[in-house]
Amino acid sequence: MVTLITGSEGRLGTELKKVFPVALVPTLNELNITDRDSVFKYIEKNKPDIIIHAAAMTSAEGCKKNPEKAWQTNVEGTRTLLKSLKKINPDGYFIYISTAGVFKCDRGNYGEDDCPNPVNFYCLTKLCGEVVVQDFDNTLIVRTNFVPKGKWPHGKAFIDRFGTYLYTDDVAGAIKDVVVHKLTGIVHICGDKKLSMYDLAKLSDPKVEKITLKEHGGITLPKDMSLVTKIWHPYRLGGK
Repeated sequence: MVTLITGSEGRLGTELKKVFPVALVPTLNELNITDRDSVFKYIEKNKPDIIIHAAAMTSAEGCKKNPEKAWQTNVEGTRTLLKSLKKINPDGYFIYISTAGVFKCDRGNYGEDDCPNPVNFYCLTKLCGEVVVQDFDNTLIVRTNFVPKGKWPHGKAFIDRFGTYLYTDDVAGAIKDVVVHKLTGIVHICGDKKLSMYDLAKLSDPKVEKITLKEHGGITLPKDMSLVTKIWHPYRLGGK
């Protein structure tokens, strides 16, 4: 079985390479998902059985400033990958990494069958990517919310923004679990405990300072991204 990971240089992709050590991990020059010819040539040459699609434009601010690039990457890039896979391998298995931000995120504890209602353009493009994926058979949409393991990279963290957070290596391991079980449809890979971003940050940096969404200003951010799963099972943050 040939596995292909897109976005292998990203935060999650870096961890996915560790749990899928023999997977194809092309660079952007080798596989540019916004370039149809690049995608079809790569897929035809390498004939993957499984694609784990983690490549995306993930900056909410960046997506707002450059919506065309965000759309071409997150929506049309996903469509091109799927079309090329299904042309070469109609039974190919496609895993799309989405986000908890597809929901309105005003109440939290969203299950797989709750109604999406994204609050910014980045989250909208990820939802539209989901719609693309659902047009094809043998696919899985993974909604999740993760942060890199290690010291919190900012001086402040939100006290009023929540999630069922996992670390990137937690999510990578969980993705391997669902791939082994060949889940299809939509699954939430989430932690078993809701935390504020501030409480999460304190785990790695006790000196981190507090900030509120109102103080932050700027682009609208999802407030409560906590998930529950009715399809799979939750994981412990850090695997502890």
